[in-house]
Amino acid sequence: MHIDILTLFPEMFSGVFHSSILNKAIERDKFSYDLINFRDFTENKHMKVDDYPYGGGAGMVLTPQPVFDAVSAVKKKRQANPRVILMCPQGETFTQQKAEQLANEDHLIFICGHYEGYDERIREHLVTDEISIGDYVLTGGELGAMVVVDSVVRLLPEVLGNKESAPEDSFSTGLLEHPHYTRPADFRGMKVPDILMSGDHAKIRGWRKEESLKRTYRRRRDLLNNYSLSKEEQEILERIKESE
Repeated sequence: MHIDILTLFPEMFSGVFHSSILNKAIERDKFSYDLINFRDFTENKHMKVDDYPYGGGAGMVLTPQPVFDAVSAVKKKRQANPRVILMCPQGETFTQQKAEQLANEDHLIFICGHYEGYDERIREHLVTDEISIGDYVLTGGELGAMVVVDSVVRLLPEVLGNKESAPEDSFSTGLLEHPHYTRPADFRGMKVPDILMSGDHAKIRGWRKEESLKRTYRRRRDLLNNYSLSKEEQEILERIKESE
């Protein structure tokens, strides 16, 4: 996968892309990226990429020319038909399912805006996806793009050390993940559940399933609305409800 990020502040990405899993993925050639300052594409003699909105109003709006030309240059260089993603608070809320969808692509372009917003023609004629990471407003799209890239790249083959890690994550199965424990078995009187040390893998799987359902029911009940419960899971959930 190759990722291009159009931003006015490329320096914001250096720490994130050269740390932890993302850095390892780059070193293993699992993905590559380029940071493009779309100010370099402006035809404005003062290097401006924003202007006052027609009709009046507060703030400045990103002009279409630099963004269109930057995307065009990236596409020409890669000779590909990428997904062009606009980071925007009006976009669809980012989910694990969206991350899994994007992880199947070979080329992604992210557009990170600043100021009051984008010229609408960018939204209407250039992008394929609009993504928001939540119902709040940031000073720019860079932080949102970092979140999406991290979520997508970790799903690429062989990026995570354990191939079972990503499929078992919270939201990947449709439920929240079960609790985890590690050594010591007894930490200051707080003990690991006996079943996890029993060696009975069937009972451990059952315990984890029940704990996953219990945690989802108690913390994110809304997720169950779109989750297809098996007969076994329905019985477990009924027991959980009865115990409340």
